[in-house]
Amino acid sequence: MATTDSSLAKIHAAIPHRAPMLLVDEIVEQTDSTIVCRKTFRDDEYFFQGHYPGHPLTPGVILCESTVQAGAILLASIVSTGNGIPVLTRMNDVKFKNMVHPGDTIEMHVKLDDVVSTAYYLTGQVKCNGKLAARLSFVCTVANPDAE
Repeated sequence: MATTDSSLAKIHAAIPHRAPMLLVDEIVEQTDSTIVCRKTFRDDEYFFQGHYPGHPLTPGVILCESTVQAGAILLASIVSTGNGIPVLTRMNDVKFKNMVHPGDTIEMHVKLDDVVSTAYYLTGQVKCNGKLAARLSFVCTVANPDAE
């Protein structure tokens, strides 16, 4: 699926990720506490070269990263842009349920569950062809990219 210019502009405005590590193609819908994004995995994605030759499979860490990036886009709309960027601090209860292959499109469904001080608690689901491919809970905080 091709990324629309307006969706890509929103994604670039929300998070600093760029190719080849930008793993969100499109924002499908968003509310104050939820977001749904899509990513279509091309046959030429760098990670398919070695995972696995002859039977390419999207690595679980890539499914997690796609979901966390969707969560960061959600948080960017909540957190004042001048105060930094959302960064991952923890993942819990990660479960992989179905395989994702080249050409597949995933939908990342992320929900903001709680905010405690500067910790944002989220849950995410990755769906592919209507089936659950992965689920996870994760926590982000806001970091100042200029601080050392």
